[in-house]
Amino acid sequence: MAEDAMDVRKASPASAAADRTGPVQGGGARGAIERYVAVGDSFTEGVGDPGPDGTLLGWADRLAVLLAEQRPAGTLRYANLAVRGRLLDQIVAEQVPRAVELAPDLVTFCAGGNDILRPGSDPDDVAARYEAAVVRLREAVGTVVVCTGFDTRGVPVLRHLRGKIATYTAHVRAIADRHDCLVLDLWSLRSVQDRRAWSADRLHLSGDGHTRVALRAGQVLGLEVPADPDQPWPPEEQRSAAASRRETVMWAREHLVPWIGRRLRGESSGDGVEPKRPELLPL
Repeated sequence: MAEDAMDVRKASPASAAADRTGPVQGGGARGAIERYVAVGDSFTEGVGDPGPDGTLLGWADRLAVLLAEQRPAGTLRYANLAVRGRLLDQIVAEQVPRAVELAPDLVTFCAGGNDILRPGSDPDDVAARYEAAVVRLREAVGTVVVCTGFDTRGVPVLRHLRGKIATYTAHVRAIADRHDCLVLDLWSLRSVQDRRAWSADRLHLSGDGHTRVALRAGQVLGLEVPADPDQPWPPEEQRSAAASRRETVMWAREHLVPWIGRRLRGESSGDGVEPKRPELLPL
């Protein structure tokens, strides 16, 4: 999968005939999607997936392309309100009211992950606040897609939080059931267990990872997608233990230590960052 391809059809080598057999989850979207708003943090902003000019793309942008291809040219309108580093309460205060104001047909709501990563956070409490936001969105929006957490069993540092993430994921699925939302189930997306699905910081998806999430989101909405998001990765050359250790040391120095430092200083990677696409605009 090419990391710089905005068109998800060009982002996968698999043939459409073979790949359109994947299951559609959640029963498909409710009616035609003409206005799509993405709400969330760095995951939805697209961190880890820079385009050719450096502008972030991400799974939500790629999903918007899939949605646009189902409609007459220029008729889909798309806004992305997500900002990296945002906690759930910030997303609810800053983005949810704006999403309601834009009156979309579809909202993707992925939030709470940064809260779960914080020491001492309670996934039950985070889920209760998340549900209140879902209720607000469902009162105003025809189709709401919620996102589970990733299975972090193979991710350095984050694998130690797997139990908390699993608890929060179970809550999200239950909330979706109670409020008739579609579920973008990232926990079951096996392809993102591969290290190539993650960027150098090991906290955000790579371009290929974002592409696979976009394809799964398209399936959830009942779209015909051009590739199977869980298609196997190509064979990879075996790395030596020494090379893996060197890579881990470099990662800790370049990414982990600065991340911990920001936490200790009470800073966020999203300080001073504005939404990249605050208005509903045609693609």
